[in-house]
Amino acid sequence: MILAAAVCPHPPMIIPEVASGAVDDLAALRAACDAAVATLLARRPERVVVLGAGELAGDLDETAGGTFAAYGVDLHVGGPGSQLPLSLAVGAWLLDRAGWSGPRTYSTGVPDVDDAALLVMADGSAKRSTTAPGFFDDRAEAFDASIAAALASGDSEALAALDLELGVDLWAAGVPALRTLGELTKGADVAANLRVDVAPFGVGYWVADWVLS
Repeated sequence: MILAAAVCPHPPMIIPEVASGAVDDLAALRAACDAAVATLLARRPERVVVLGAGELAGDLDETAGGTFAAYGVDLHVGGPGSQLPLSLAVGAWLLDRAGWSGPRTYSTGVPDVDDAALLVMADGSAKRSTTAPGFFDDRAEAFDASIAAALASGDSEALAALDLELGVDLWAAGVPALRTLGELTKGADVAANLRVDVAPFGVGYWVADWVLS
């Protein structure tokens, strides 16, 4: 069973070494992620499952790792490997930062979650403004708002029913992982806390934590 879940975004700029001179721009977002992960780990899970988007050859364990060399930074996170895509590498960085030394699973699919906590790395639409990576789409704000509402209320059913095709249209990389969160938590009693709902750079970001019982 899932003991708790946290949802965090994965912009490379959340890493201070990557952000460099702009490190303060996402300081509040970074602090909220730290708080959500702390809530996750306070449940004392046997394992933390990091769920995100990107290319991955099956589920990997804590020996997997990632690097931010593509962003000009000599920073390695997680285990000795270097195969984690961006979303999972940021998740590994958050767990390293929180001091988690227990077992990990990294997945871009539907992982085994027995007695685990789930760290869901999920960005929203990247079409929230004319300066956004995907330019502007007038459907993006409402789509992200529906996800924020589901995260705030612990609505697993709403997350499980998210429109994958619309997510692709809106460049919302986190939709598959959020759908998996919904599927894995259906029927659970959720104490939900939405900490952040913002769209800097025209991209939707949420930070939330769910405690399940």
